[in-house]
Amino acid sequence: MQTENFSRQDGLQLIESMINRAKNQFNENGTLYLLWGYTILVCCLTQFLVKYFYHTDKSNYVWMLTWVVVIYQMYFLAKKKKKEKVETYTGGIIAVVWISFTVAIFLLIFILSANKVFTLINPVLLVLYGIPTVISGSIIRFRPLMIGGACCGLLAALSVFVPFEFHYLLLCGAVIAAWIIPGHLLSARAKKQQSI
Repeated sequence: MQTENFSRQDGLQLIESMINRAKNQFNENGTLYLLWGYTILVCCLTQFLVKYFYHTDKSNYVWMLTWVVVIYQMYFLAKKKKKEKVETYTGGIIAVVWISFTVAIFLLIFILSANKVFTLINPVLLVLYGIPTVISGSIIRFRPLMIGGACCGLLAALSVFVPFEFHYLLLCGAVIAAWIIPGHLLSARAKKQQSI
């Protein structure tokens, strides 16, 4: 019988291969980091340019684009869930982290806006962008996400020394460092894994 030849080392290798397969099953290919990174980048740049050059309060309407992205993301995740054979523990944790992040953003923007503390919204967003990014990077053991999340914290601290109208540019830097660059690197890693 084959099981008699199955050593403790074989058992450990089997467990390790199952863990690696589960990690790969999570299949983080950077799609959502890129989607949100470019969406926020476009919104921030547009709002900055419209506000800075045209001095209008109507620049906030550009953020309506995020609702379109939310709808697309829900469709994308539903489609992805149907394809997944196994729901991984890692995927579940990351989902909770990002749902918590989203709820925190809405609550803090609501609270700060209701109290007319508009100058703190972008620095708070910079801090918030970093937290789930670092956590996600740590969970999937992907250093560029952790570094990108740390950059968000540094940019939040820098916002104290930067005039309010330029905070949107700090947000641009944050999404490039935390989501766009890691998103492209995750995409390249996923393509490499698929080719193996």
